[in-house]
Amino acid sequence: MNSKQRISVVTGGASGIGEACARELASQGDLVVVVDRDLSKAEAVTASIGGRAYVADVGDELGVEACAGVIERECGPVEVLVNSAGIIQVPVRPHDLPMRTWDDVVRVDQRGTYVACLAFARAMIARGRGSIVNIASIAGMRSMPLHAYGPAKAAVIAITECLAAEWGPSGIRINAVSPGYTLTPALKNAIDKGERDTSALTANAALRRLVDPAEIARVVAFLASDAASAMTGANVPVDCGWLAGTSWSTYGGLREAGN
Repeated sequence: MNSKQRISVVTGGASGIGEACARELASQGDLVVVVDRDLSKAEAVTASIGGRAYVADVGDELGVEACAGVIERECGPVEVLVNSAGIIQVPVRPHDLPMRTWDDVVRVDQRGTYVACLAFARAMIARGRGSIVNIASIAGMRSMPLHAYGPAKAAVIAITECLAAEWGPSGIRINAVSPGYTLTPALKNAIDKGERDTSALTANAALRRLVDPAEIARVVAFLASDAASAMTGANVPVDCGWLAGTSWSTYGGLREAGN
């Protein structure tokens, strides 16, 4: 390890948006540490980017605290944390959504983000520098039939704002990225199984397409960099214009190109 390398931790970095973030940060020269529940998948990612892999469940605060301590000792001072660990849910009516599923989504997506922020920010605060990027979602910004996932992601946006104000005086910046419908392995699997319709996902997107995970990763890398040194408490949607285009359905939908 180059002692001058910036050390970046990505939770949930073994797949999807987290993996894309890990690869983007590594391409910029960071030593990337992937923290994931699936150690073998995390090791597969880090083997290809020259990083390090550790196992932890973000829902277990003691485990995450211990993991953060080990990473600081074995890898060095963590300057960037990307909180991408999360799980999704099927869009069902509230009475068809088991409370155990609701609890699990909130435990990982909301509580897990907060737990990881606390665990890794402790040393950042002591050093007076650091950058955290939380992966939220457009589901946290609009009404959707995702009665656990939507509120959990809305909470991630609120957590980001609260901690930005709390830790700003200590030199810590914390921002959020809210992806739109992104072609992750999980979404592709749902599309392949006929559970999601690509045309329905893209109909209200101004750019008329899905987001690529690498596009999310580039925005995350920007927010973590010195180029975004005055940004904290922000929530940046990366959604191919889905938020901008959705309300046009009241007027018959987005117009065709050139009209």
